[in-house]
Amino acid sequence: MVVTGAAIVLSTLLLKSGSGQPANTNPPPPPGAVSNAPASEASVDLAASQLDAIQIEPVATYLFPVDKEAVGNIDFVDDLSVQVFPSYQGKILKTFVELGDDVQKGQPLYTIDSPDLVQAESTLIGAAAACVLYSNELARATALFGTNGVSQRETEQATNDAQTAEGALKAARDAVRIFGKTEAEIDRIIATRKIDPALVVASPLTGQITTMTAPPGLLVQPGTAPAPYTVADISVKWMLASVTESDSPLYHPGQPVEVKVMAYPTNVFKGAITKIYATVDPNTHRVTVRCQIADPNHELRPGMLASFVIRVKEPVESVALPMKGVVRNGDGSLAAWVTTDRRRFVERIVKVGLQRDGQYQVLDGLQRGELAVTEGAVFLSNILYAPPSD
Repeated sequence: MVVTGAAIVLSTLLLKSGSGQPANTNPPPPPGAVSNAPASEASVDLAASQLDAIQIEPVATYLFPVDKEAVGNIDFVDDLSVQVFPSYQGKILKTFVELGDDVQKGQPLYTIDSPDLVQAESTLIGAAAACVLYSNELARATALFGTNGVSQRETEQATNDAQTAEGALKAARDAVRIFGKTEAEIDRIIATRKIDPALVVASPLTGQITTMTAPPGLLVQPGTAPAPYTVADISVKWMLASVTESDSPLYHPGQPVEVKVMAYPTNVFKGAITKIYATVDPNTHRVTVRCQIADPNHELRPGMLASFVIRVKEPVESVALPMKGVVRNGDGSLAAWVTTDRRRFVERIVKVGLQRDGQYQVLDGLQRGELAVTEGAVFLSNILYAPPSD
C-alpha cells in the first residue's frame, strides 16, 4: 500500500504541471535583476528607464602612439655657456651688469686696470710722436732737396725713417686694438697723449648672466677660476633624464620629445634627444638621456623637475574602449559590458594595454563591432555586485 500511495502522489504532480517534467515555480527575473549565469558571463537586464544611465556604441579601433615617459632635471647647455675671463691680468675697476641680466654680444661686462694695456698705449703714444717727427723731417728734406746742401742720401734716409715710423705706429695701433679699443678710442689716446688703463671685457655671445664673482678690486687672470662672469644662451636648455636600462635601446639621438614642468603645467616644451650616455648607473641600472629643449621665453630654470614623453615606435591601431566603459573589479580584474539586444548586458573580462586620450587599448576580451557600454559601466557593475536586499 505504501508504493500505491507514492504512485498516486507522483501522478497528481504530473497532472498539475501539464507535462512529464517538474514545473518551474520561479518567475522570470524582473528588469534590473541579475541572472544566475557563471561569474565570467554574469549579466544584467535593464528596464527602458535605466538605459538613460549608460551609453552604448559599437567597439571601434584607435591609433595608439607608443610613448615612453621619464623624469629629469633642467640644466644650462654647456656648449652655449661661456666663462668670460679677461685676455690679460689686471684688477677689476668697474662692473656693468648683474646676475640674471640679459646681455647682447659685444656688450661691456666689466673693466680691468691692465698693466699690459698701459704698456701698449705708451708704445702707441711714442710711435705716434715718432711718426709725426719723421714725417716732418721727410717733408723738410723733400722741400730742401737740391738746395742748401740737402743731398739725395739725406732725403732717402728721411723717407726710410718716415716709413719705419709709419709701420711702428700701425703695429702699435694693432697692439692696442687687441685689447678691445676702438679706432675712435685709439685716435683719442693719440690726440690727447693720455693713457686709458681701463681694459673693457665684453660678452662673447647674446644670453644671460648665470654666475658673477666680480667685486671691484679683484685681481683676475686669463683662465684662472673662478671667472668674473659666466654668460649662457638660455634660449635652449638641456633636460637630463634617467631611463631604465631595459628601455634604453628604444632611445636614439634625434627623436622628438615633449617636456612638461610643474611650474607651467599647461605648457609643452618641444625638443629632441641629443645624446645617450654610454654608462649605466650600477646602483639604479638607469641610463642618462640628454635632450635639448627650446625655451624662447626663458621659462625653464636649471634644477627644475621635468618629465618628458617620447614616441619610440610608430602608432599602433588597436581595438579600443573609452575608460568610462571599463570597470576594475574587487579582485583586480578589468571588465567591460557587451550587449546584443540593448537590454541584456553581459560582463566581459578584458585585458588592456596602452592608454591615450581617455581610451584603453583592449588586448583581449572584445571584438571590433560588438555593442559595448562606453559610459556608465560602473552603473551595471554596481547592480551586479550590489549586496542582496533583506
